[in-house]
Amino acid sequence: MINKLVKKIQQTKAPVVVGLDPMLSYVPEHILKKSYGEFGETLAGAADAIWQFNKEIVDKTWDLIPAVKPQIAMYEQFGVEGLKAFEKTVSYCQEKGLVVIGDIKRGDIGSTSGAYAAGHVGRVKVGSREYTPFHEDFVTLNPYMGIDSVKPFLDVCREEKKGVFVLVKTSNPSSGDFQDRLVEGRPLYEWVGEKVAEWGADFMGDSYSYVGAVVGATYPEMGKVLRKIMPKSFILVPGYGAQGGTAKDLAPYFNEDGLGAIVNSSRGIIAAYKQEQYASFGPEHFADASRAAVEAMIADINGALEGEK
Repeated sequence: MINKLVKKIQQTKAPVVVGLDPMLSYVPEHILKKSYGEFGETLAGAADAIWQFNKEIVDKTWDLIPAVKPQIAMYEQFGVEGLKAFEKTVSYCQEKGLVVIGDIKRGDIGSTSGAYAAGHVGRVKVGSREYTPFHEDFVTLNPYMGIDSVKPFLDVCREEKKGVFVLVKTSNPSSGDFQDRLVEGRPLYEWVGEKVAEWGADFMGDSYSYVGAVVGATYPEMGKVLRKIMPKSFILVPGYGAQGGTAKDLAPYFNEDGLGAIVNSSRGIIAAYKQEQYASFGPEHFADASRAAVEAMIADINGALEGEK
């Protein structure tokens, strides 16, 4: 799957991933009205609304991008109906040829981690049959509990040719509470980065590892260090746009081959129609605004990368 991601980035010339993190406040009134009219103001109605919202955005952007990243919490908040919408979103994006990164941030151990791995990137056996419940292509992992929490995913991913992105240095303001703490004179995130490189060394695609890392755009100097520590790991970069990360910040995350990183934008894309620069599209054409925002993001990032050459 890492080879597919690299190939898709090369084909689209777009090292970007659209975060499908829908909130009901992002969904235009005409979609809410239709879904509530069919299902009522219920969890099923909310789930249908975010599914319809996602579908229209994917329909307008799939040809521009290599990947999407649905954040499962935005679906879980609507219970079982929301999880159905999550799976429908994953399936639809894969039908469009997109790589799907399930942003699930799991981090448990033992049989619990194994169950998460089976449910999200593997298979579960029911009697004489096997099923792939959520079937994302990659998932995000929290490594706080060590290799015990990561290995079950790596074992399943080897079988299924899928991958993971391990949280190393996240984009949120308080990430330094733990991640920047010095351990034997070095920040903890560097030790985690070394582990990511170690775990991925014997789990390689053609040029990059199946074990990637999450490093926020809001900490470019740290990103520069981590790029050197993890030369063969793809870096998933959150924090661009709404969280303050800029295209200029991103160059250190990429390797000399122009690859090695993929930059996420969530509400900056899916709620673009609410921004002043895209307001002219209006709620009725929200997905066209999302397409325009994707095009602007691609141009912004590629322009910054070209400027660094």
